[in-house]
Amino acid sequence: MRRITISNLYEDLDRSIGELRRNPESVERSRKVVDDALEEGGVYYGINTGFGALARERIDRESLETLQKNLLLSHAVGVGEWVPREISALMLKLKIHALGLGYSGVSMPVFTRLAEFAENDLIPGVPSRGSVGASGDLAPLAHMSLPLIGRGLVWDSAGIEFEDADVVLERMDWQPVELSPKDGLSLINGTQLMTAYGAFVLEKCVRLIRLVDVAAAMTLEALQGSLVPFDNRIQDARPFRGQSEVASNVRQLLVDSEILESHRDCGKVQDPYSLRCVPQVHGATRGALRHIRDVLETEMNAATDNPLVFPDGSILSGGNFHGQPLALALDYAAIALAELASISERRIYLLLAGADGLPQLLMRETGINSGFMIPQYTAAALVSENKVLSHPASVDSLPTSLGQEDHVSMGSISAVKLHSIFRNVETVLGIEVLAAAQALDYRLPLRPGRGVEAAHQFIRSVIPHREADYYFREDLDPCMEIVRGAELLLAVESEVGELL
Repeated sequence: MRRITISNLYEDLDRSIGELRRNPESVERSRKVVDDALEEGGVYYGINTGFGALARERIDRESLETLQKNLLLSHAVGVGEWVPREISALMLKLKIHALGLGYSGVSMPVFTRLAEFAENDLIPGVPSRGSVGASGDLAPLAHMSLPLIGRGLVWDSAGIEFEDADVVLERMDWQPVELSPKDGLSLINGTQLMTAYGAFVLEKCVRLIRLVDVAAAMTLEALQGSLVPFDNRIQDARPFRGQSEVASNVRQLLVDSEILESHRDCGKVQDPYSLRCVPQVHGATRGALRHIRDVLETEMNAATDNPLVFPDGSILSGGNFHGQPLALALDYAAIALAELASISERRIYLLLAGADGLPQLLMRETGINSGFMIPQYTAAALVSENKVLSHPASVDSLPTSLGQEDHVSMGSISAVKLHSIFRNVETVLGIEVLAAAQALDYRLPLRPGRGVEAAHQFIRSVIPHREADYYFREDLDPCMEIVRGAELLLAVESEVGELL
């Protein structure tokens, strides 16, 4: 089966599902183990017993299908804001891939219908709160699975409204699936909510970590900063991989800079840390994200069900559903990303200070105009919010299931917080890019480095220079589109080559 990676997340998942649809042998094999075990009359957790604190209660054969249906209904207690449609789609596809590993014993009708939902872009609606990240993401996955039995909600194609699942099934001419023993448990056990949030953010960070270097290089040029701290000899003396990569990127972006040459002998000794220590700060985040990527890729390709079904006929109860590896990693990711916004906001502040020949607040006539003063307020507010959100959820635990589940990871909270922090980082970065472009206008006719110039020209092709107060959202919204899109980085790399 295809291994799922962060760098090719969406392509890998689609190919995995396609391969499983063509060759579902692993699903069929694990299902046969469950059927054979039931015929032999053994007692297996969640297959013919109750769940959690009710694990000692044996369920008679005639009630096993009802048991699985009740499991979905009783666990669908999620509340709060909806998981974004694109992350719910990842949840669904990650669950299909996990079931396809062949350790869950799910029935073919359930597996096939899940794949049909994914193939037809029918994405279940999932509330974001309700999981404690212990037996996996029970409540979110229950909501994700309800449409199989004609209950719950399904997103419309625009990701704005919902349809009732029974209406969707009728339109597709599908009947609700009859759940077999083990199906309900296989559907709700797993870490797919946590994993989906983490994978969604990390996949976008592949571009973000390069874009934040571009923003820093723009600000460095606009402030007539020194390139000395980016010298490769300094990085070699402290050989963290991320630090060296960032310094290399900035040097690459500043090739052929006339601005650098214009102040080479200005006598300035050192820049503030938010300029001078860009390799160290950005690089540390890169190192953290590498570790987190390893955790997520392991989890995306792992069996997180319980009990697990093995080819030798064994059905073993364990704890692979516990979200602790993800909870720690996602908290770490939140802290690492928050630092990118923190240092970016400090660079924005420097751009407004009126140093080195730049007009204060980045407009010539202030007083009547506030200039770029207030966007920095927004950046400061988001950085402060990130500090609160960066408190690790994984240090908390509250017992559930009458003490049977006495240590939980709270990883779902880590996941939701990480997504909020990531969006805040994007916004702060957008404000820096906007302010740096304004500042670079005042350095003309001197040209910045080739990479910085490409970034500056691309931004100016979308957003004009400003010399009077205006409705800032007119620029902030397209700037956010720039940050979230690929075009700016493509423009830069087409000029200076691929960044690390």
